[in-house]
Amino acid sequence: MWRNREIQLYLLIMILIGAVISAAAAFFLSISTAVIVVITSLLLIACSLVFTSWRYREIEKLSGYLRRISNGDYALDIRDNHEGELSILKSDIYKVTLMLSEQSTFLAQDKIKLTNAISDISHQLKTPLTSMMVMSDLLSGNQLDELKRTEFTRNIRVQLERIEWLVSSLLKLSKIDAGTAIFKKDTVSVSNLVESAVQPMLIPMDIKDQKLVVEGDESVTFIGDILWTVEAIINILKNCVEHTPAGGEISVSFSKNPLYTEIKIKDNGHGIPKEDLPYIFRRFYKGKNAGEDSVGIGLAMSYSIITSQQGDIEVRSEKDTGTEFHIKFYNKALF
Repeated sequence: MWRNREIQLYLLIMILIGAVISAAAAFFLSISTAVIVVITSLLLIACSLVFTSWRYREIEKLSGYLRRISNGDYALDIRDNHEGELSILKSDIYKVTLMLSEQSTFLAQDKIKLTNAISDISHQLKTPLTSMMVMSDLLSGNQLDELKRTEFTRNIRVQLERIEWLVSSLLKLSKIDAGTAIFKKDTVSVSNLVESAVQPMLIPMDIKDQKLVVEGDESVTFIGDILWTVEAIINILKNCVEHTPAGGEISVSFSKNPLYTEIKIKDNGHGIPKEDLPYIFRRFYKGKNAGEDSVGIGLAMSYSIITSQQGDIEVRSEKDTGTEFHIKFYNKALF
């Protein structure tokens, strides 16, 4: 502390002031008065130095705390129950420490998620890429007949389309995760929404001779983004078509009440095992009944799209009876 130039300057000024006052007291009053002034000045300087020394020790402690915090020790609690500037500073440092701790936790979780996502993506891309490499090697041979050449070419195209869909889906999910996806807040006609979502699924349903039933009032609406929501509904319908046997039935019904707009999508397929139900909206999760070509991303995307619009989705399923998805878009005027 004594090497601090501020302290040295402070002492010099205090001594000069004391000397001037003492000299003035001796000249204008008396020697005894000057002595009292000197003693009083010395006591004031001593008290001031004691107080300053204490403040410097406290500041040094805070510096030590900050160094420990910068090294990642966020378990420190330096708050006290006193009043004053130092106590306020300690409280502010503690608040910043909590914020840094939370950010550090979030960053660690993000790193784990990123590592897992990269691992999952690599796994999903490895299979079709390996398959295409094998088929491309076979196509380069002269011994391959025209029928096999056509089959391998078609298979390569199918795998490329699968990769394109996967990459496109992952990009959309990453936008939603990053909060950069823009969801419009338009008045959406559920009747038009369902019609748009059903259209791409008509051919797969026709191939499996599945029946589609749509019920609902054309006046039913909700506030949201029709394009994103169509994609969410398509992924759910795709899941229903894949898990419903030939000749099965898929129904879509919708209604509205003062609290929310509800869309129900139901099939009479194989159902989802109870142990899989809590995880079906988890990214890259594949249940027991998942097909070989399933990536486990469609329902995860539907969940992200719906919940990003302050909606809710839940699923009910019974073995050999079917599965029912309940989607709710809440009336924002109530919140």
